[in-house]
This record gives sequence, structure tokens and C-alpha cells, in this order.
Amino acid sequence: MRGILLIFVLLLLAAAGRLLWVVVPASGAFASLEAKRVETCSRVEVAPGTEDVQVDRQTGLVFVSASDRRSPEQPSGGIHVFDLATMGSAQLVSQDAPDDFRPHGISLWRGEDGAARLFAINHPAAGGHAVEIFDIGDGGVLSHVRTVSFDAMYFPNDVVGVGPEQFYVSNDRARMGGFVRAVEPYFGLPLTSVAYWDGTDGRMVADQLIYANGINVSADGASLYVAEVLGRQVSIYDRDAVSGDLTFVRAHKVGTNPDNIDVDEDGSLLIAGHPRIFDFLAHAEDPGAVAPSEVVRLDVPSGDVTSVFVDLDGAISASSVGAAGAGHLVVGAVFQGHVLVCPMET
Repeated sequence: MRGILLIFVLLLLAAAGRLLWVVVPASGAFASLEAKRVETCSRVEVAPGTEDVQVDRQTGLVFVSASDRRSPEQPSGGIHVFDLATMGSAQLVSQDAPDDFRPHGISLWRGEDGAARLFAINHPAAGGHAVEIFDIGDGGVLSHVRTVSFDAMYFPNDVVGVGPEQFYVSNDRARMGGFVRAVEPYFGLPLTSVAYWDGTDGRMVADQLIYANGINVSADGASLYVAEVLGRQVSIYDRDAVSGDLTFVRAHKVGTNPDNIDVDEDGSLLIAGHPRIFDFLAHAEDPGAVAPSEVVRLDVPSGDVTSVFVDLDGAISASSVGAAGAGHLVVGAVFQGHVLVCPMET
């Protein structure tokens, strides 16, 4: 009996240790934050839940994925566009999307012939998950091409296109339900994954990630990056462009709970994050509660992390993306109905 009791006590201590190892860093208890670049930013109204942003650096158009995540019976969302040159109002361009379109992560892909496509995670209210593929026309207007669903894509968060109909997605929750899924976020269990669609079939290509979230590829397509929210890191993989297979290389700590990833023109990563996760959770419950926003830059070869944007006072709460183009940084958020556009000049 003493042996059983000792094992039980040791298991409790191990669980408590793991809980503290995850919760204390995620809480931002030791984070030292100072506002940066907020006073230079302009506000562009879009629609509730500007969760992901893609800047087309050839045209200066900004694509914003918007869906109201606070409403239990949220209306369908959409993809909106505005021009960085004029900073005019955002226009809905996804009228050709399937019914009940509730977009999440998005990705802009451009072929060697100049043809452009937008990939969007879709969480329809009726259930199931899909990636919607669109052609991009004049003014950013989207024409629906195809809906893709497959078994290995079970809780998709973000998507990155690597061909006209090829893409990777991050699954941000464990496939298992019940008790495992209930405790997963508290213990930071490495149970999430990355899946790949080759245009015909899909499969899992990476696993053992701690709350996989944002995903992107290097400009040459040789490297793939995945944000691990509760791991507070970005994992880097070598990518086989022919097979789509991934080989883990290393992970870089980023000092925040990372959300979406943008690849800047110099190859560095712009990563929006939630520096204080409990403030984020409070903001999710109460729109009046302020959650700090942060965007950091990760130099991939060195692992050096520098601060690019910090807001502490609610100019935009709970930043989920920081995307760069035409000398500007566009910051979106999980719940709020606007983005901030900030000059990148130092």
C-alpha cells in the first residue's frame, strides 16, 4: 500500500511540475513589456475577428480573414480586402465562397506564371472542416475553385499553400477527445500535428507539437515553420518539395505564446503572439478586458528575437497576426473588428 501511495504522490508531483512548467511562462508573469510603434499606427475597420492577414506584395492589396468567434451563433464570415496605398475601407471579396463560410487561417500563393490563389481554412457551423481554394482576380475578388477535406485534417487552424492545389495545415488540438483533450492545454501535451494535401490525397507529416498554430514556408519552399502556442516556440522543418515530407531541424523559443507567422522579404519571421495568456482568456470572455498584443521578429539562422510591435492599452487586443508589405506592418486580432497598419521604419 505504501508503494502505491508513493507512486500516486510522485505522479501528482510530476503533474504539478508539468502544469507549472507550462502555465508560468504562458502567463507572462516574468514578461517585461513596453509599448512600441502603436502611436504610429492607423486603424482600418474590417469585420469582427480579423484573425489572419496576407499582404500581396506585388499589388499592395491586404487580404483579411474575418469571422466573429464570440457569438455562439456567429454569422458567416468572409475575406475582405483593402489597398495599402490608399488605406480605404475594406471590401468583402469572398461572395463566391460556399454557404456558411467561416474562415480562419489564410494563405496567398503565387505561381511562376503570376497566377494567384488564396487558401482559407473553413469551419462551417454544420460541422466538419475544409480548406477552400480561390482564384484571385482584379481588385482581389475571389472565385471559388475547390473545397478540400481529408481525414488527417481534423482540427485545422492555419494553412500555407505550396502549389496551385497543394498545402499544409496545422491541427491545433489532439485527435483524441474526452479527458485527454480537456487536460491537453493545461499540461501543454505534445499532441497536435501538421498535415499535407498533395492535390490528390492527404496525410499527417509532423506530430508531437504543443498546440500547433500558425504555419508558413520560406520563400524558396525549402523550410516550413510551425508556431507552437504553449511551447512558446517556432519549430523549423526541412521540406521535400517533391514528396511533401518534413524533417525536423530545430525549434526556437520566441518569448511569447505565438500565433500566426508571416515571412518577411528578408527571410525573417514576423510572429504575432499573446504575451499573457490569462489576459487573452479574459479578453475572450469579456470584450472590455484588454489583452496585450505583441509582434516579434525571429532571425531564423541565429534564433535572435526582437520586438517589433507591442500594445498594452487596447488599441488592438489579442494580436493574432503581423504581416509586412510595402514598408508597413498590418496587425490583426482574434476577436476585434479592425486591423492596425503601422509604418515599419525605425
